[in-house]
Amino acid sequence: MTMHYPIAIIGGGLGGLTAARVLHANGINSVVFELEPNRGARVQGGMLDIHDYNGQKAIHAAGLWEPFTKIIHPGGESARVLDHTGAVQTEEPDDGTLSRPEVDRGDLRTLLLDSLPEDTIRWGHMVAAVRPVEGTVGRHEVEFANGEKITTDLLIGADGAWSKVRPVVTVEAPFYVGISFIEADLFNGAVDHPAEAAAMGPGMLFAFKDDTGMLGHLETDGTLHVYLGVRVDESWADSIDFGNTDAAKRAVLALIEGWDKGLRGLIGNADTPLIPRRIDALPVGINWARSPGVMLLGDAAHLMSPFAGEGANLAMYDGSELALAIAAHPGDTEAALAAYEAALFPRSQAAAAESAKMLEMLFQPGSPKQLVEFFHSMRPGSLETDAPEAH
Repeated sequence: MTMHYPIAIIGGGLGGLTAARVLHANGINSVVFELEPNRGARVQGGMLDIHDYNGQKAIHAAGLWEPFTKIIHPGGESARVLDHTGAVQTEEPDDGTLSRPEVDRGDLRTLLLDSLPEDTIRWGHMVAAVRPVEGTVGRHEVEFANGEKITTDLLIGADGAWSKVRPVVTVEAPFYVGISFIEADLFNGAVDHPAEAAAMGPGMLFAFKDDTGMLGHLETDGTLHVYLGVRVDESWADSIDFGNTDAAKRAVLALIEGWDKGLRGLIGNADTPLIPRRIDALPVGINWARSPGVMLLGDAAHLMSPFAGEGANLAMYDGSELALAIAAHPGDTEAALAAYEAALFPRSQAAAAESAKMLEMLFQPGSPKQLVEFFHSMRPGSLETDAPEAH
């Protein structure tokens, strides 16, 4: 039997959950279909800074500001820039203004999950196919890998970079931006990895030499979470056996020969296997013609590199703005979607352009000189307003 749901959200990440929560807060039911088998299926680690001009607005729209303040990481907004020798080039303290408070992604996801009725999430639903229902306008059928099928009047694609909903509205697909990350964690940093903890500092870390750089963060539980970014060909990661951690560490450490011992230790002494991640993005300014009964948000709509720190913030803001548009246009879904799209396209274009600009500034000859100048330009009296993020 094919079940019908008026509003179906594909993807239970921060954007999809925010959309569901804001809909619920406005008395509108939705169902979220998530491919993971349960809420504890994988670690949701990593720190996020939630911006006052978008992510925090989504938290307020969801009615979750008070519990949100309880998961903020005090001091997490501090940032430091090192050169490859470990010398501090500039350092910015956490000013306590909550303009960009840091929270653990897992804590934020838990907050959103706990705010929803228990039957909102359908776990273990990987999308196999999406197709319009013949003879209707705006109704879609979704087929899942487990054999289930549903139909919906409003299909919301919140299913990330490789969205199965996106092809319904556009042929655009992500492309490699030229940077690959190697991700690692060091647990109990201050006690078990003091040299690495000293290099990381109390908040965000940026350490660069030309087109190679480390971006990291001290997490709330004392974990040192780090990404080594390198400008390499798309096939580079395939040349290393990341299934052999010792061999992978040797290969990656060769990229940072001559770097400070504490910085090298963030890779060489990692407690987890090294995980390669190619950085992909959708074209800056991606948009599409209005397609009845379907909408995208977050990375499904505007995947960009992480160097403007806007991915999670935009996903949550998209989710809240879409939900608010639906609530503001009762009985007229198409008017709601048109209003949402009219704001979605320009804001995502601006953020994606900023992200692409920051990528080029970070990974270039002379780095971190340009980053240091950028941080200095943000100090009182500067016209600059945005900074790159370490996640």
